[in-house]
Amino acid sequence: MAKWPKPAEGSWTEHYPELGTGPISFRDSISPEFYELEREAVFKRAWLNVGRIEEVPRAGSYFTKEIDAARTSVIVVKGRDDEIRAFYNICRHRGNKLVWNDFPGEETRGGCRQFTCKYHGWRYDLKGELTFVQQEGEFFGLDSSQYGLKPVHCEVWNGFIFINFDPEPQWSLREFLGPMITALDDYPFGLMTERYDFAAENNSNWKIFADAFQEYYHVPSLHSQQVPSAVRQPNASFECGHFQIDGPHRLVSTAGTRRWKLDPDYMYPVERVTRSGLVGPWRTPDTHFSAGLNPGGIEPWGITNFQIFPNLEILIYHGWYLLYRYWPTSHNTHKFEAYNAFHPARSVRERIEHEVASVVLKEFALQDAGMLGGTQAALEYDVVDDYPLSDQEILVRHLHKVSVDWVEQYQAQRAPVGV
Repeated sequence: MAKWPKPAEGSWTEHYPELGTGPISFRDSISPEFYELEREAVFKRAWLNVGRIEEVPRAGSYFTKEIDAARTSVIVVKGRDDEIRAFYNICRHRGNKLVWNDFPGEETRGGCRQFTCKYHGWRYDLKGELTFVQQEGEFFGLDSSQYGLKPVHCEVWNGFIFINFDPEPQWSLREFLGPMITALDDYPFGLMTERYDFAAENNSNWKIFADAFQEYYHVPSLHSQQVPSAVRQPNASFECGHFQIDGPHRLVSTAGTRRWKLDPDYMYPVERVTRSGLVGPWRTPDTHFSAGLNPGGIEPWGITNFQIFPNLEILIYHGWYLLYRYWPTSHNTHKFEAYNAFHPARSVRERIEHEVASVVLKEFALQDAGMLGGTQAALEYDVVDDYPLSDQEILVRHLHKVSVDWVEQYQAQRAPVGV
């Protein structure tokens, strides 16, 4: 496994000289033209997480996913051979959307033995093969074997289902994830199956919201009610213990003391009553061992946030995890998906602890989301184009650089020879 040495004292950013230390531009977050390129260069070439294996528990289980950034919809289904496959959500006859309920733009899920088009009744099995054509003799030498559902590359890592729209992906999923992420191969995500999902439509570029969760420089000012009084003092700081970059992916780890050991002065009353809140239930299963969970060796360890390019974040706490996804819908809007995942509650009290943690964390996220409109609006004034970043904002610097790099590489690959 690759090793990432600690940087010189006081400087994470300079440890990655390709990032530079000067001010950066956020033009990649306000330009409609850049967004159109980003759709092609990033969202149609990178591996995208669309779900987990628990969402397709048995043969015939399926769900659909609307992906505006790729201008398409996909069906993810588990076959009778237990293989999980993905297909474009398009009937091969006349292009009708194959799987939908009342509204074709809404996602759906369920179970079936086959997929049947609502329009003319063409049927497809769970492997996507065309199995029935109404009045097949009316067609002119139709070869049914050539009209199965159009597949989308689909692979699974540690229970997470990823798809890739590139006809010939540059990397397998495992190659794309790299050693920093696959160091979590032994982390038991599959044990945490009690989920609390939420989603929101946000008025900002997708990267602007991702930025909010990859630096904690904002914590003392924006989340003052959720931090100890010492951190709220003037000139106080909240610094992370470890930053790390591997290819297009990033992580940040923080130190942390279990909630019940801290001064209750800054807790909500409901947290003290239920013994649950911002960092989850106060008492959870011991942190599961994984070689990749705390690569910086922080003691006491609190949280590690794994940010998988382009739009996935997995935040691992003591005995549970939180997942974020950012789906662009335009150059200045996106859909935010999130869920908390716990070990199944064994009692009513544990269920309450999980629900309280989910509600408090949602408020925390809403505080971050509350900044998005103001940030996006001011960036779009297009008056300033050089923004200084602190050492604690190294991952913000990295995300925007990687997005621009992918777009520029895409443009170079498609430039006419000799130009």
